Amino acid sequence: MKTQPFFQSLTQRFIHWKRLSKALHRLHLSKSTVKGKYNKQRAPHSKTTTGCLSGKPAPVVFVIAVVSLTGVMGQKLYNQPQLKMGSTAPETIRAPYSSLIEDTNKTEARRKDVSKAFVPVLMVDENINQQIKLKLQKLLARGNEIRAAADSFPFFDTFVLSISSQRYLRSCADSEWEALLVALEHSNEKKSGVLTQKLKSIFIKTKEQNQNLNTPRVGDAENVFTPSHPDRTLSSSESKPSLLNVNSKPEVKPIDLFKSAEFTQAMAELEAYRLKSSTQKLVSLLDKVSQARQGYIQATIKLSQLLSENPQTAYETTLFLNLSDEDWVKTQKGIQQSAERILAQGISPGLPPAILQNAVNLHVRNLVPKQAESFAQKLLVDILEPNLKQDEEQTQLQAAMAAAEVKPVIVAVEQGEVIIRKGDRITNWHLDILEHYHLLRREINWRGLLYLAGTVSGGVGIFTLVERRIKYRWRQSDRLLVLLLTLSTPLVLTMGTPYTTWSGVGLLLGSFYGATAGVTVVGLLMILLGMSLEISKVSLFAGAAGGLLGSCMAHRLRSREELALLSVAIAFTEGGVYLLAQIFLGAAFGPSFYVVLKEAGFFALSGLAWSIVALGLSPYLEKLFDLVTPIRLAELASPNRPLLKKLATVAPGTFQHTLFVSTLAEAAAKELGCNIELVRAGTLYHDIGKMHDPQSFIENQMGGPNKHDTEIKDPWHSADIIKKHVSEGLAMAKKHSLPSSIQAFIPEHQGTMQIAYFYHQAQQMAKEDPSLTVDEADFRYDGPIPQSRETGIVMLADSCEAALRSLKDASCEQALVMVNNILRARWKDKQLVDSGLTREEMTRIAEIFVEVWQQFHHKRIAYPKLKSGN
Repeated sequence: MKTQPFFQSLTQRFIHWKRLSKALHRLHLSKSTVKGKYNKQRAPHSKTTTGCLSGKPAPVVFVIAVVSLTGVMGQKLYNQPQLKMGSTAPETIRAPYSSLIEDTNKTEARRKDVSKAFVPVLMVDENINQQIKLKLQKLLARGNEIRAAADSFPFFDTFVLSISSQRYLRSCADSEWEALLVALEHSNEKKSGVLTQKLKSIFIKTKEQNQNLNTPRVGDAENVFTPSHPDRTLSSSESKPSLLNVNSKPEVKPIDLFKSAEFTQAMAELEAYRLKSSTQKLVSLLDKVSQARQGYIQATIKLSQLLSENPQTAYETTLFLNLSDEDWVKTQKGIQQSAERILAQGISPGLPPAILQNAVNLHVRNLVPKQAESFAQKLLVDILEPNLKQDEEQTQLQAAMAAAEVKPVIVAVEQGEVIIRKGDRITNWHLDILEHYHLLRREINWRGLLYLAGTVSGGVGIFTLVERRIKYRWRQSDRLLVLLLTLSTPLVLTMGTPYTTWSGVGLLLGSFYGATAGVTVVGLLMILLGMSLEISKVSLFAGAAGGLLGSCMAHRLRSREELALLSVAIAFTEGGVYLLAQIFLGAAFGPSFYVVLKEAGFFALSGLAWSIVALGLSPYLEKLFDLVTPIRLAELASPNRPLLKKLATVAPGTFQHTLFVSTLAEAAAKELGCNIELVRAGTLYHDIGKMHDPQSFIENQMGGPNKHDTEIKDPWHSADIIKKHVSEGLAMAKKHSLPSSIQAFIPEHQGTMQIAYFYHQAQQMAKEDPSLTVDEADFRYDGPIPQSRETGIVMLADSCEAALRSLKDASCEQALVMVNNILRARWKDKQLVDSGLTREEMTRIAEIFVEVWQQFHHKRIAYPKLKSGN
């Protein structure tokens, strides 16, 4: 990227000072002291390369951070009025010209009055409707159960026996039924004895059934009890009043029965049926009447049980039992339709009972049979209840619309009129007039800005202290990126929305620089914003919770799919924290619950949206600021990368060498707590420069002739070819836009080591030909030496790889001695002086290399040779 040389040029001077400081320490301090210093300054997880600046941040960056953050957070301090409400006017101020000015206080007061006086908008509560309908269904089901005990009605052909006669015969008192049987018997005495015998059997059967039941009947209030025969008196059982017939008439004489229209009509219809048909069919009809009477008795017993359980029920009379089956079906349907219509119209709380009764009467009149109207009315009045509740959202909307229609209160101010006199206290009305005439003097609140700048400086100072403890070498570009991400949050807040970039900032900072940096920035930002901007503390806490979660988790993830899932978790966190905070504060109860729930949803959506934005920006920021994240390192280490696929094809021996070096280096990096992903990716690319001339390197010659011995035969030229794999590797890395931290492995894994083979060959030639001069610098790599623990480990692994491969039957002790000799040579050659590795760690690295070698070269069982069969 074009920005990378710019940032590197800014840091070259600081790099020079850093190396000069190290040289002075090597001159004046002991070896152990130097080791301790390097160990302290360099972190095990360092990701830096040549050109990276570590140590204290430059004062310029500190100043830029304080000024920019103060400028954004303190915007309200730039244009503050000198005259404030409640202060004293320094002089008399007059209106410069005539004008019409709105009195905002009076206008707002009128609008509030209109809003308060607005009639609430009501809505139907479906839960109450369901409860009422369920209660109605249960009551009608109970009525069906009682009617089922009485069997069907009418129980005979209505052309023979009218419904009114059937109703009378089924429900009349036992005394009237007996009197009717006796009357039928007398009317038949002169004709035949057959009817007399049948009537006697029905009479005896009826008496036995009544004695077995021995239960009071439920009769209508108009039913009367009479003796069954003029010559005999009523028994004690016959004289018992019915359960509901508390106002029954006193016993009358037998002759009174024939004055009853129902008795006379039933008697006449039965006699007519006997004359039209036969005595035998009349007897059959009377049997059916007797059965209907028994069913009616059973129904009245169940009804009495219901009344004992609930005396206020609508089934307090036997009216519904006297309805025909067809009328009962119509009654049920009419009651349900009436209830649905009334509930759909709504019953408001506090509705007078008379109005509800009139509404019920009006609906029932057109939907229920005439004889069932009173029953239906009472049942509906008993179960119906208010089902309207206030629609908060519509009420607020309508009230706001009504308030908006209120015209503003306009006050005429004449030219020269005194706005405020000297010494008077300034009110809101005065401020409105002064603002209208642009007479409200404004100024920068320098005291407030200085206080804010001091607070911001403290926050930046805290981050600087934390930065020194973070295991990362900070560059100026890194600090610039942190500042830009930090500024995004207050910038969005100044636009008037609380849904700012918390989640995106937390994700990016955690992914780029780790949890400590992300948590520090989000925490400090939450404190500074709470002190400087007018923002809801609940909104601030909810957004910061999402940012903290992203900061803590982003650096642990190894794929962009996992980051996408983390974005969803951040969204739920922001919305959930906002909702829980409002519930804890008591603001989520009552009508405002829906508003709180909506706000929680907006916070969740904003957290998801900013996380998606951060995921989209991450690859571009990685390239622009030359950053490496665990996810990007994993992508670079994929064997499907074009550069690695080409290496495996063009220089297969070098590729296999790279894989073994990577295995050694990863094991050592894991043990020492270094960045394993960086070591893996850097090792895979450290020898890509060998693709410029693969046959010049022995691992690619596949046992063929060595071109340095057969073709070149010039150690100086051969050394140039060997050294060229570094420069060519850097060119390839830049062409493929590899990060600078990966590019650092290409020169630093060789450092300034001597190309010993050709150096000795040149010395031998110089002995034979004194005219030749051998300069050791011609046979050393150009460097630099390893600047991080990771590149130092790769240098050691690369140096030991060929030696370990050459061991066949050596023991572990022999292998360890050989590896220690190689590492000691690198240490004495001062190749690791800037790497941060200590002598104790070198010993542990040697042991790890031997352990890995053992895993690759373990012993195998010698299988016996099989003889070929005949």
